[in-house]
This record gives sequence, structure tokens and C-alpha cells, in this order.
Amino acid sequence: MRTPRRLALGARTVRWRFTALYGAMFLMSGAGLLVINNLVGLRGTRSSHAAPPGVVPDRPATLAAAMELNQLLQAELSQVKVAQSRQLLVGSIVALAVMAVVSVALGRIVAARVLRPLRTITAATRRISADDLHKRLAVAGPADEVKDLADTIDGLLERLEASFAAQRRFVANASHELRTPLTTMRASLDVAMAKPDPVPAQTAALADRLRAELDQVDRLLEGFLLLARAQHGASSDGTAFSLGRAVSAALDARAAGIAAKGLTVHDGTVDDRAWTRGDPTLLTRMIDNMIDNAVRHNHDGGWIRCATGAEGERALLVVETGGPLLDQGQVALLAQPFQRLSADRTGSDNGSGLGLSIVAAVAEAYGGGLELRARPEGGLRVAVSLPLTSVRAGVPA
Repeated sequence: MRTPRRLALGARTVRWRFTALYGAMFLMSGAGLLVINNLVGLRGTRSSHAAPPGVVPDRPATLAAAMELNQLLQAELSQVKVAQSRQLLVGSIVALAVMAVVSVALGRIVAARVLRPLRTITAATRRISADDLHKRLAVAGPADEVKDLADTIDGLLERLEASFAAQRRFVANASHELRTPLTTMRASLDVAMAKPDPVPAQTAALADRLRAELDQVDRLLEGFLLLARAQHGASSDGTAFSLGRAVSAALDARAAGIAAKGLTVHDGTVDDRAWTRGDPTLLTRMIDNMIDNAVRHNHDGGWIRCATGAEGERALLVVETGGPLLDQGQVALLAQPFQRLSADRTGSDNGSGLGLSIVAAVAEAYGGGLELRARPEGGLRVAVSLPLTSVRAGVPA
């Protein structure tokens, strides 16, 4: 969020640098012209021997009278020179002040015209996100430095688009291909355990452990697919979705697990205005992961508080749990894939490490965000904000 602001400040700094440069150049040119004009004017004044206007020299009758007349004329000529020099200096100062203002204005205009193509490229590049890498700047014009920069950015976007597409294909293909041998392994295990001969206890225990591990791998692959879809395949369009109803459905579906751990579910604020828009499958999975995280990483006899609401233009969902004090630095990393807190802090070492990363990816895909905060009293606060919609059509999953 801060990067565009820094770029904008940088662009204004460059513009002011260009303004100062062009303004100084215009000002120096004007000052040079004024200096030349003053030098030429002073030289012309010095070379002028004409009598001042209004004085008609009379032919002197004697040498003394001629000398007196000469001194008078020189005194008056000196006064005229001083007056002309003063007027020329005042005019030069006024002209220089006007030239300074004009120079700054011209410098700013020229700087704006020089940087206009760069601002256009910057604005177009900001509008291109990971979901529309197919867009290009396509700057038209002569083959100059600006067009070369735009073509370089277009080439970079093309390589990024190919890289993102290859990543999506790899994750999807790998997940699907790995499910085939997993299904075969599970079927072979079931066939081996279904034989009529008595199965040793150790073999049965090993089979149960293998089934559990196969289920874990299957959940991991499903998490990969959901994460890839949320990061690169989610669309902002979709049906209206009620966060409050989805939370209630998720808690009801996990009532057995909540009761098994003796957890207390506190009824938080449930605001029926907390509606958003998106893919119900992804949004339901986001909420399910938040509830699963609260149930799985909770100690026996703990508590869970869920709340939904609307704040301004945002729909909010908050899930809080009690527990030991957590480190905020470690909590902030939980939105990244395969990041877990230690088992002694969470009370469990289960999970794929993708739950909250999927929550973050889904929230970001629909213009929202995930906030993870360690509660001062102990435990974790997970909050999701999404764009609020007033349309209450559609049935939430």
C-alpha cells in the first residue's frame, strides 16, 4: 500500500528537480541578456557627448566663461548618467524578478510535459495486477527512450504472465496426478485388510496410520488446489454471500469436534448486514478454515468467539480463541504457506500449514484482507474484511 505513495513522492521529486533545472536555465539566460543589455547601454551612455536636453550652449566670450560652461555641462551630464543608470538598474531588477517567476512557471510546464509519458506508464502499470497480466501498455509513438521503457515493461509482463500460467498448470496437474497413486494406495490397503485371514494387530495399526497419512496428503493436495485457485483464478464477480449464515453453518457442522474438546462457543455479534460477493465455494472454505483453525489449535476446555458485522464499506468476520500468550512476530507469519506455531503453544501439531494462507488468498482475491493478532490476554484473533454488498440475493453455502 505504501509503495505507490513512495513512487508518487519520487515522481514529484523528479518533477521539482526538472522544474528547478529548467527554471535555473531560463533565469540564467534572462539574467545574461539583462547583463548584456546593461553593458551595451552603459557603453552607449559613456560614448555620448551630446548636451542634455533643454540646454543650449552659448558661444563663450572668454576662456574663463568657456571653462565654466564646460564644467556646468559635465555636471549636468553626470547627473543624467546617474539617473539613467538608476533607471536601468531598477528596470533590470524588475525584469529579473518577472523573469524568475516566468522561469519557474515555464520550467514546471516543461517538466510536466517531459514526465507525462512516464506518469502514463506508471498509472497503467499500477492498474495491471496478477489477475490481468494479459494487459499491455502498448505505448504508441516514435522509437525513443520512453517507448523503449514501455516495450521493456510489456516484455516483463509477458514473461510474468507465462510464469504465472505455468505455475497454475503445474500445481493443478501435479495435484491431480498425485491423487491417482494415492487412490491406488488406499484401495490396495483396503483390499489387504479385507482378506479373510486374521490380520495381526501391528499390521492393523500400521494400516490405520497409513490411512491417516494418506488422508493428510489428500487434504494437502486439496489445499494446494484451493490456494492456486484463490491466488490466480478467483473472480470479483459472484453471488451475494452472508458471512453470518456461513459461520453458523460451519459451527453446526463442527459441533461434534467442538464437544469432543469441551470448547465453549460464545455468541458474538452476528450482523445480518455482513454480506459480500464472490464464489460461495471459496468463501465457504475460507470460513471453514478459520473455524477449523480455532477448533484444532485450541486446548481442551477452551473457548471460541465468532462475530460478523459491517463497518463502513467493509464486511467483517472475527474469530477469537483463548490460550497461552503468543508472539506477534510468529503470528504474523501464519498467513504464509506451511507456517505453524510450535505444538506446545497451539496444543496440536496437526494441519497442513495451508489453512490461514488459503484464508488470506481468498480474502485478497475479493479485495479484502486478513489480520492476525496475538491477544494480550492470550490466544489468537483472526479478522477478515471484505467489500460490503447490500444485495441479499443468493443462498450462502
